[in-house]
Amino acid sequence: MQSSAINESQTVLGYEHEATAVHEHEEHPDLRMLGVVVFLIAESMIFLGLFSAYLIYRAMSPVWPPEGTERELLLPAINTVVLISSSFVMNQGTVAIKKNDTAGLRNWFIATAIMGLTFLGGQAYEYSQLGFGLTTNLYASSFYVLTGFHGLHVTFGVLLILAVLWRGRQTTHYSKESHFGPEAAELYWHFVDVVWIILFILLYLL
Repeated sequence: MQSSAINESQTVLGYEHEATAVHEHEEHPDLRMLGVVVFLIAESMIFLGLFSAYLIYRAMSPVWPPEGTERELLLPAINTVVLISSSFVMNQGTVAIKKNDTAGLRNWFIATAIMGLTFLGGQAYEYSQLGFGLTTNLYASSFYVLTGFHGLHVTFGVLLILAVLWRGRQTTHYSKESHFGPEAAELYWHFVDVVWIILFILLYLL
């Protein structure tokens, strides 16, 4: 009888401990978005270093860009319009899920992924048409490093969008109460867009 009472007491205490742990977990603030913001700040520091190096190289060079590094402006301009427009398209997806419109989320995110792939395809085509390579001169090296590193981020952004679409196959996975995935992907995509605008101004307009 005494052993049975002890076991019952331990079971009750176990349930109470589990309930307390769950309650304490629910009280913890959701810091996932803060983590995304901190990550983007770190990425911004990397790009800031690359931008600074590029501007220093330019200031030290008597002719910039050097002869033989002519650039095509039309295709990058079209790419810029596509990428900037994709941010507005993606935003419609997050607006849709905040209204519990999972079909709208999927449709807008699919459109964004297509636009991101279009940008990458345009960039690859531009590379194939350029008359200079990675080691031609300092400008060429800077050009490929900056645009290539940004292209890597666009690729990662497309993968994030595809991950949201994959998890969103279940209509109950995202809702107006739970939509961290789409919001995090959108914030990252906006970051990619802002970086490209700066790159476009530095590399093609100045």
